[in-house]
Amino acid sequence: MIVSHWQKLMGHCLDSCTTQNSYKTLENTPPRTLPHRNVMKKTYMSDLYSKYAEKPWSETFQLVRRCMDKTRTDPKPCDPVMRCQQKLNEALNVASVNAMMTRLEMIAKQKGLGSHRSPTETACYLTADLFYLEVLLLPGGGVQDVKVAQHGEAPESNSALCQLLRMKKFKEFSVKLDDLASLYNIPGDSDTKIKVYASLQHLQKDILKISNLPRRLIESDVHVDMVLNGRIGNFVPCREGNPMSIQYYIRPSDVLMEMFCPGEGSRGQVAMVVVGASSTTHMLQMESHILTPPQFDSLGFPVFRPMSEVKTESLPAFFLLKLQPPVPTLNSFIQQMNQITDVTPEADLQVEPLFQLIKQLSLTEKTCESMCDEEASHFHVTLPDAELHSYVFGGAEWKCDLWKGALIHAVPFTHPAHVPALLELLRHQSVINALLASCITRHEQQPGPTYELNCEVLPESAFSFSVTFSLLDSDSLAVLLVSVLDCRQVKCRLLMADLVDPSLDDYISRVLTRCMSIPITMRAIRRRIASLRPPAPQFPEPVCALMAEGSPSVAPHSAVESFPVTLPTALLSPEPMEEDGPSPPSHYVMSVAAAPAVDGANTDAVANPSPCASMSVYSHWGTSSLPAELI
Repeated sequence: MIVSHWQKLMGHCLDSCTTQNSYKTLENTPPRTLPHRNVMKKTYMSDLYSKYAEKPWSETFQLVRRCMDKTRTDPKPCDPVMRCQQKLNEALNVASVNAMMTRLEMIAKQKGLGSHRSPTETACYLTADLFYLEVLLLPGGGVQDVKVAQHGEAPESNSALCQLLRMKKFKEFSVKLDDLASLYNIPGDSDTKIKVYASLQHLQKDILKISNLPRRLIESDVHVDMVLNGRIGNFVPCREGNPMSIQYYIRPSDVLMEMFCPGEGSRGQVAMVVVGASSTTHMLQMESHILTPPQFDSLGFPVFRPMSEVKTESLPAFFLLKLQPPVPTLNSFIQQMNQITDVTPEADLQVEPLFQLIKQLSLTEKTCESMCDEEASHFHVTLPDAELHSYVFGGAEWKCDLWKGALIHAVPFTHPAHVPALLELLRHQSVINALLASCITRHEQQPGPTYELNCEVLPESAFSFSVTFSLLDSDSLAVLLVSVLDCRQVKCRLLMADLVDPSLDDYISRVLTRCMSIPITMRAIRRRIASLRPPAPQFPEPVCALMAEGSPSVAPHSAVESFPVTLPTALLSPEPMEEDGPSPPSHYVMSVAAAPAVDGANTDAVANPSPCASMSVYSHWGTSSLPAELI
């Protein structure tokens, strides 16, 4: 039944291509001159169904192949046939060599690649101007190996592509082909593409040299230290047909998730280094810009040779940092990027308030559509110990010019010296985005639940915002001012009427720089304030009874309970935990959630008590596989 349906559909598509003019005449005929137009359509379709109902399956495929290979005046293939062929192949199980070959040929045609079979029909080749794929097949349609041969290089086995084909994940395989084709995504003849590819190879060598320069280790975790503090981040050269990639930022919650659930955490912020087509020409390197042996400036970066001393080519392309995921970026950062590279993005950017961009990127489309018309957005955040916070973003306040930006998908550049400077700006922006996104959840505020904290988040000066809140047992408001000075310096200042601890600002800054979460920091503030207040007076039982009978002027002050911080097994909120109660500023204590008490708690002095410490929570994890609850 299914086969008959697809054959009828195929027959309709084939005849619609061969009799396209007559069918268009029928479509374009005005209703007045054709009163029985619908009846004629039904008759035409019925004739097509009856014509192809009894055709054998093999004959249908041969007919499709002849139509696809037929020379056409229009180089673009017939869209109805392409769509029909794609549906046919997706509906059929790939269980033979011929079926696998047919599926690969269809993918190649969709991506604008050539394809051909080996004489023995045991291999299928997907070809482009400067690279090709060789897919070695087994009897029954299995995949033995996938080899990628780039220009001037020997074929190399690609385990990722091979695994996708073995699992018959053809959509993911097609996406990988896009990444490979992006290495040569420029117009021009083969000579131009060869020159651009050679320039990309020289860029890779320079970036690798910068990445491997010796430097002081700041974090105990080598990978995290490379991502957050490396000159280039965690750099992965081009291999197995995959473009160069740079992981330049990662949140503490991502590291926690990867620690407890390997493979399920986010990779953080990644930039793919590829080439892009340009309507104007740019001078691209044809040899290394770095002196041999390297010389260094005062900041520890290599000294680059002047452009006049480097062999270059004027080419209609530039290099690109292709951001995954795209980054909501303030206009001030976009202007700084343009000044660094002297390359203006050719696409017009749609400017919106930064908060709106972060919200759209953080929430699902359905949730965003329900909130788009609201002036203010309300969210509630549930912490691991079931503490509930409410966060309100005022819509009108976030529309100021200082806090407007655009969603950046790619950053163009032309020189290897641009990369470290661009990554520093992207890291700075990522810190701001991470802090604001920590207050945005998929759950909109609903009436009913009791919130331990009600907060309003408002923009202040450039790179600074405030969190206004009130405690349940206090009528006065307090304001937390957060200033993100750069990607490694986050300073906090608490403004409240009864501030009793002058070192509180230093403590809050350390908590925020280590957890990168506003809700966790607000919980730490709430508990620290509660611990600094004098204990509630203890009344004798007769006084308590008298107060319970109705004395309006006196009310008992309930002691603040201190709940143990736990990390749920499902890791629904995998942020690192903050300090729970007062402790000397020069010490911290580590405890394990949902585990027996640890003998010999760590009370060593903090390595870097400065509020401008490195912005991660990882330094004190060096001797333990579990996160610290207290800093």
